[in-house]
Amino acid sequence: MRSQEKALGRSHYPVCILGAGPSGCSASLHLTQNGVHHLLIDKSTFPRDKICGDALSGKVVYALNRVAPGLSAKLASISTEFLPSWGISFYAPNGKALQVPFKQNPSPEQMAPGFIATRMDFDAFLVKSAASAYADLVLGTDAHIRIHEDRIEITMPDGKVVTADMLIDASGAHSRIAREYGIEVDKNHHCAGLRQYWQGVEGLHPNGFIELHFIKDVLPGYFWIFPMTNNRVNVGIGMLSSKVSDKKVNLKNELARIIETHPEISKRFKSAEPLESPKGWGLPLGSKRRQISFNRLILTGDAASLIDPFTGEGIGNGMISGYYAAEMAVDATQQERYDADFLSKYDEHVYHHLGPELAMSHKLQQMVNYPWLFNFVVNKGQKSKEFRTTLTAMFENVDLRTRFRDPRFYLKLLFNK
Repeated sequence: MRSQEKALGRSHYPVCILGAGPSGCSASLHLTQNGVHHLLIDKSTFPRDKICGDALSGKVVYALNRVAPGLSAKLASISTEFLPSWGISFYAPNGKALQVPFKQNPSPEQMAPGFIATRMDFDAFLVKSAASAYADLVLGTDAHIRIHEDRIEITMPDGKVVTADMLIDASGAHSRIAREYGIEVDKNHHCAGLRQYWQGVEGLHPNGFIELHFIKDVLPGYFWIFPMTNNRVNVGIGMLSSKVSDKKVNLKNELARIIETHPEISKRFKSAEPLESPKGWGLPLGSKRRQISFNRLILTGDAASLIDPFTGEGIGNGMISGYYAAEMAVDATQQERYDADFLSKYDEHVYHHLGPELAMSHKLQQMVNYPWLFNFVVNKGQKSKEFRTTLTAMFENVDLRTRFRDPRFYLKLLFNK
């Protein structure tokens, strides 16, 4: 990947993107589609590991096609790294499973609606795809950025300074800039997670369904098993940070306890081997609305705290926010408007698109505090095609999400036979 790094081709850029993960690359790809020169900076070189659940939902595929048509088909062709995934299995506290396909009645020639791949592979794929005549990639560089009233100032480690008209911050959950602008970690809207790669876990779905196990002792949170290529799985646990603190939970101990003693799960690990020690990270959840644009600045992805509160998905929301950030940047450069009032349209676009779904997911997250209620919902889902279709919409069918805005929909969903 070092061969794709460029020297700084300009002393001034219309747009600087900080962070070359999914949201940053999404913004970069869309800026390239619109012919906007930009600087894409990341402190890492690629490929590099990123602790994550590694599931690429239908929303990710949708976002890929939106920023660069044909990119998802290119990804699907790399069968050694990207495992097709056709659905999701929810396991209620009572152990009952609700299996939800991502596609209803797919044809044999259809591309899978979702995939599972390590972030090492996926992010490197995105960075390679983002390389273009419009994008100057500067990787392995921890630049210092200052936001002034009239410019963005980027200082390289060698002391060279370049400027930009605006900044898209895609630097992730630990964004220094997001903290400076008031996006603080709130334990009630933050999740702590652990990931551990294993090999040889039994009982995986033949069509690559990902598994979410809502086990009573870790609510509101879940244990997951995501199948991958080469007989590997991504295994992990996520729990609301406030509950971890209140209950003094040791997540590493909980992860080991579930694998070793859970009546059903432990059977599947009897011949399995861990490939690494558990690794932890934090997930800033989109369970409350925040201001995510300021003078000359737009926050995207995890820096904007847009992770789904129920599923923990951040990649799809990050890429969608990256797309809208690039759309806003195109308008800003055309009109030479970088003030907070003008850029606030970005907030409107993001929350119009993602807000209803995030609100629904927050309700579902709260619901799993009550195991009996979640058991009821899974039982309902086993009998209700409409319920399963709705859950499919959360992951794949973007148009159906408009129904989430109508409160009557939830009443009909839960209480109609």
